[in-house]
Amino acid sequence: MDSGTRSPVAQAPGALPVLGHLPAFLRAPLAFLRGLPAHGPLVEIRLGRKPVVVVCDPELTRTVLVRDRVFDKGGPLFERLREAGGQGLATCPSGEHRRLRRLIQPAFHHSRFAGYAGIMTERIDTIIGGWHDGQTLDLGVETRRIAADVVVSTVFGTGLNSAVHTRLATDFDTLLAGFTRHSLLPEPLRKVPTPGNVRYERATRRVRRTMSDLTAEYRAHGSADAEEANLLSLLISARDPGSDAPALTDGELVDQAVTMYSAGTETTAGALCWALYLAAQHPPVEERLMTEVGTVLGGRTAGWSDLPHLTYTRQVLNEAIRMYPPGWILTRQTEKDTPLGPHLIRQGTTIAYSPYLISHLPSLYRDPERFDPDRWEARGGEPEVPVTVFGGGARKCIGDEFALVEGVLLLASLLSHWRLDLHPGSLTLPRLPQLTLNPGRMKATLTARSHHGHASLASR
Repeated sequence: MDSGTRSPVAQAPGALPVLGHLPAFLRAPLAFLRGLPAHGPLVEIRLGRKPVVVVCDPELTRTVLVRDRVFDKGGPLFERLREAGGQGLATCPSGEHRRLRRLIQPAFHHSRFAGYAGIMTERIDTIIGGWHDGQTLDLGVETRRIAADVVVSTVFGTGLNSAVHTRLATDFDTLLAGFTRHSLLPEPLRKVPTPGNVRYERATRRVRRTMSDLTAEYRAHGSADAEEANLLSLLISARDPGSDAPALTDGELVDQAVTMYSAGTETTAGALCWALYLAAQHPPVEERLMTEVGTVLGGRTAGWSDLPHLTYTRQVLNEAIRMYPPGWILTRQTEKDTPLGPHLIRQGTTIAYSPYLISHLPSLYRDPERFDPDRWEARGGEPEVPVTVFGGGARKCIGDEFALVEGVLLLASLLSHWRLDLHPGSLTLPRLPQLTLNPGRMKATLTARSHHGHASLASR
């Protein structure tokens, strides 16, 4: 089929003058996305005056991800991400990606994961060991704190100073709260000095300044030993091929630090909270999970050698990620006229794909609204992971296994040490999801485990 006979992309119904589909998207974005596949494999929506082609088919989504030079990272979402993250591995255009990936990949070689897992176990044990019986806490806040501490410990080889953590957490909360709105607003409106815009811009600058300070401090006092089990030492010691010059500038190191902090904090924390919540709502799953944790750990904090035995724990985490993938919608920019399925996509077209939408297709997952960890039972090999959640092709998330290792260790460790009685109705999902599809407040009361039985997660 040549370009002259290719069919036009279907347009979603219900567009309003000037505003397009923006009101419907803002009112209920997840339901809006779930309704798009009924109109075709590619569907054009209008966010204000801006047309966006949403990919609703898993195979065409894979094509977009694999052809990353044609469908490059771009569009309003990545423009906003670059304001704080610069040209990090997750945000840089394809022209830079190969070089950065080649330099950073050794830090994620499987041989280093046992060392990273040791850092994870030590930090998890320290933090959850400081909790006390009968304490009530917000799991959304606490899991982000643990994940942030693990990331910084792994990147910089040191625990996160409480003042620095508070500053970073506050600034990232501000960025996440305003991210979707800033991605949708026209540039002139983003520049109006409203209180929200001012807070957002200040938080963006502070995040980069904080990471710049941490990186400079590490350069001055840390080790550049390539065998040291932290990411920054590996990046500092990296050299361009055929040269003894550092491969990454100070600015590029900051870009990578911001990227790893943001990617490694929100995604892990969100997946963990959803896993805890969904298990609590499904007693048979909860009981099986607690039996595995109790049998494998017996009250210990989980470590690297426990991972092969925590198979059902990983299945629960995978299913939580499928149902509520952290990166719920992402954009690409089309670099040249190109076919995509039966359609011709013009250069400059903004493409969107949604791991949330793909993960809820009944053609791909039977009864997709049902929480079923047995979907991920390993049959003769490693357990699968949900499609598109970690991207694909050359730009598949470099930290996917890092995140899953941390998630399993953290989920198992929490349940090994504590019974978490979730407060009824405490979990909230923001009406308009932020950059990540994470729950809001999620209060729970802690009870120390006696390790002589397996208690429920759910409130009594």
